[in-house]
Amino acid sequence: MTGTNAPQVTAVVPTRDRPVLLRAALDAILGQDYAGAIDVVVVYDQSEPDLTLAEDPRIRVITNSRTPGLAGARNTGILAATGELVAFCDDDDEWLPGKLAAQVAALRAAPDGAFVSCGIRVDYDGRSVDRSLPMDRVPLAALLRDRHTELHPSTFLIRRGALVDGIGLVDEEIPGSYAEDYEFLLRAARHAPLVNLAEPYVTVRWHKRSYFAQRWETISTALQWLLSRYPEFASVPAGEARVAGQIAFAQAAMGNRREAVRWARRTLVGNPREPRAYLALAVASKAVHPDRVLRTLHKRGRGI
Repeated sequence: MTGTNAPQVTAVVPTRDRPVLLRAALDAILGQDYAGAIDVVVVYDQSEPDLTLAEDPRIRVITNSRTPGLAGARNTGILAATGELVAFCDDDDEWLPGKLAAQVAALRAAPDGAFVSCGIRVDYDGRSVDRSLPMDRVPLAALLRDRHTELHPSTFLIRRGALVDGIGLVDEEIPGSYAEDYEFLLRAARHAPLVNLAEPYVTVRWHKRSYFAQRWETISTALQWLLSRYPEFASVPAGEARVAGQIAFAQAAMGNRREAVRWARRTLVGNPREPRAYLALAVASKAVHPDRVLRTLHKRGRGI
C-alpha cells in the first residue's frame, strides 16, 4: 500500500476539559506510520475550544452542534469528516504504533467489511492489562451474548459511506448517552460482521471515580432502553441475562433492594451462572460496597 492509494483517514476526537490528555491523543494519532493522509476533527463539547490546536493544518477545531454529550459530539465530527475512512478516539486514550496501518490492511482484505476494531491495553491505577478478542469476525450473535469490552470506541475504524448511509450515526436518544458505543456496535454488526484484530493497538485509560446515585439511575434506564430496542436479546438468553444483571447491580448500588432482587431473579432465570446477579445481591444486602466491586474489576481490566 503506497501513499498514492492509501485511503485518507479522518479521526474524530470529542473532548471536554482534558487539554493535556487531548494533546497526547492527537500526537499519537498524527504520529502514526501510515502511508495515507491523516486529519483530525477535534469536537469540543460543552467547553471552550482551544483554537491554537488548528495551527497544525491537519487539525480542525469545531464545537458540538448537536445534542450535548458524547454521542452528539461524535456525530458532529462524523458529519465534518472528509476521509474515506473515519476513526474514533476518546480524548484520554492513545493509539499505539502500527494501529492505523494494520487496521486499514485488515479492512482492505475484507471487501465486504465496513468496520474494523482491535485489542486494547487498559491503564488503571498504575497497572496495564491487555484485552484482546481472539476473533477475526464478530457477528451480531456474539455481541448479543457479550459486550466484548475489547471493542472499545477508540479502536473503531469505519468506511464513511457505510457509516453515513448504512450503519447510521451514533444514537443520541439513549438516556445519558450510556452504552451508546455498545448500541452502535450492535447496529454495525447488523449491517455486516465486524472485522477485528486481536493485537492491542490502543491504550485505554480508566479513571478512578465514585458512581453516585444519579449515574447508576442513568445506567439502569439506558440498559432497559437497550433491551427494549433490541428484541434479538430474547434469542440469546445468556446475553439478555448479562444486561439484566447489570441493571440489577445498578439498582443495588442505588439502594433499591426490591428492584435489585427482581432483576437478579430475571438474570438467574436466563443464566443461573451469571455472576452479576450474585454481585448485585451482595451489594443489595450491604455485604460489599459497589465502588469496591468496580475497583477490583477495573484492576483486572474489566467492568461490571
